Amino acid sequence: MTNSKNLSDLRELHPDSWLLEYIEKCNTGEIIVGKEIFQEFDILLAHFEDDSVHFETADAHKRIKFIETHCKHYEAPFAGKPFILTLRQKAFVEALYSFKIFDDEIGRWVRLYQEALLLVGRKCGKTPFVAAMMLAEWFCGELGTKELCSSNDYEQADLMFQAINAMREESPTLERVTRKNVKGLFFGNPRKVKRKGKFSYQNKGNIRKISAKTGAKEGKNIKVGAVDEAHELKDNSSVMPIRQALSTQDEPLYFEITTEGFTDSGYLDDRLKDARQVLKGELLRPRWLIFLYTQDSETEIWQDERTWAKSNPDIGTIKKWSFLRQMVEEAKTNSATRAFVLAKDFNIKQAGGAAWLQDPEIINTATFDLEEFRGAYYIAGNDFAETTDLCASKLLLMKPGEKTIYFWSHYWIPEEKLKNSPDDANYEQWARDGYLTIVPGSSVDSSLVADWQWSLYQDFGLIPYKSGYDNRFAKDYLRKYEEYFGKDSEAVNIPQDAKCLNNPMRRLESDLRHKLVNYNNRYGDFWCFRNTGIKTDNAERIQPCKLKTTHRIDGTAAAVDCYAAFEWYKSEFLTLVGSR
Repeated sequence: MTNSKNLSDLRELHPDSWLLEYIEKCNTGEIIVGKEIFQEFDILLAHFEDDSVHFETADAHKRIKFIETHCKHYEAPFAGKPFILTLRQKAFVEALYSFKIFDDEIGRWVRLYQEALLLVGRKCGKTPFVAAMMLAEWFCGELGTKELCSSNDYEQADLMFQAINAMREESPTLERVTRKNVKGLFFGNPRKVKRKGKFSYQNKGNIRKISAKTGAKEGKNIKVGAVDEAHELKDNSSVMPIRQALSTQDEPLYFEITTEGFTDSGYLDDRLKDARQVLKGELLRPRWLIFLYTQDSETEIWQDERTWAKSNPDIGTIKKWSFLRQMVEEAKTNSATRAFVLAKDFNIKQAGGAAWLQDPEIINTATFDLEEFRGAYYIAGNDFAETTDLCASKLLLMKPGEKTIYFWSHYWIPEEKLKNSPDDANYEQWARDGYLTIVPGSSVDSSLVADWQWSLYQDFGLIPYKSGYDNRFAKDYLRKYEEYFGKDSEAVNIPQDAKCLNNPMRRLESDLRHKLVNYNNRYGDFWCFRNTGIKTDNAERIQPCKLKTTHRIDGTAAAVDCYAAFEWYKSEFLTLVGSR
């Protein structure tokens, strides 16, 4: 919260300021924002006490008026309606354009802020908003203004470019003096030629688009650059050419707009680390405007829906309450949705491992006797490891007419690793319970898994229908498996990526929640499930990962491989199950 007396005095001096009105309403609690927005307010208000900084709203209000007069929405449900900025959007424009400093090198007053970072929840109109600002700058700025839209991939970069073009086409006034071709947007209309002036072919300004994959080769000598969805960038290799291309300009503008994401140790992680240091006064970046719409804690999300406005500032205006309520309710019972909602709707980073399941959801004390499945077909899932992890194999079994999945599991661990294990598992007890083999030496030969499966065939007549495996370390297993069971019992490679593992992991999660997975109450299986986190990609697809580097999840990986093979060959397998 800011100093109310000073703010009241400033409101009297600048009664038409959208920025001060916004700060005042946030200060009184009429508008709810998080602590990181208040930190930026403190920086902005300090400018009013700095004699070297002038506050002039003319440039900002010119662009606000341009947007609300000439720009129209182009997508349902607002298509064709005027682009009326919300108070926080007007405040952002004003903060960006209204603070001026005297530049000795140029010899005149210039805009203080040259860079802007906007972190805000999804579906809060960030791309159309910055697109409208770029279009306004193109028309309201100086002659020859060149702009560049960029993102991690060409499709995302095109979203911002198409937003700019759609607003241009929606306005007869703007469309009349501009043209579009495959290279971009340009001034001058071939059907209504003007020979001189800002809106003629004489103006060589343009708006183009590139992606990180094109290497920003066209980003030379631009005045405005914008990077959309910065959370997808792995490093700054595509950003730096754009920022450097702004270096010749007197008053460059560089936008970064994004939600949080899932990229581990990516570009945005470093950028936000610096931004938060700036907000705390630990790092000096006086020309960087930072608006981080974030929650103050994850707990408040589940306890008070009014706090959702902290990361969704336009909820109720652009983003619907009903949509977010629905997503939060789903997140309470679906781990993948929870990770996606926390990252995309509430800007809480979910890189690394987000929690998958809670203990009560995993616990199933039901047991079974393998004799019940004598002569049955099964689908195997295998997770091989030579040294660092457990080696795990699971048999997926079913009974005719039942939905329950039965897992019969076995684990292997090298004796050397057992001596120096950093985790909390009691492997000796697992061995005494009969479902772990301690292998002499420092590695596990994957052929031992095939030997175990063959022993089950000899003792119980269990027949493999398919056997899913991770390609790593599988060579010896595949050789021995084929010797034992022939080529008809096919071993299937399961790619270990989110595209392949998403559906089987989601189904396994659902079945565990509904107690449809009977893993014979083996603590080793429970322990692996409990150690499992999820990694989510930008398409909301999930795959398993470790919550802690010292814990092992090989039993989960084997289970997911089972489910993957089961998903691919479900109808044939169920036919075999029903024929018993």
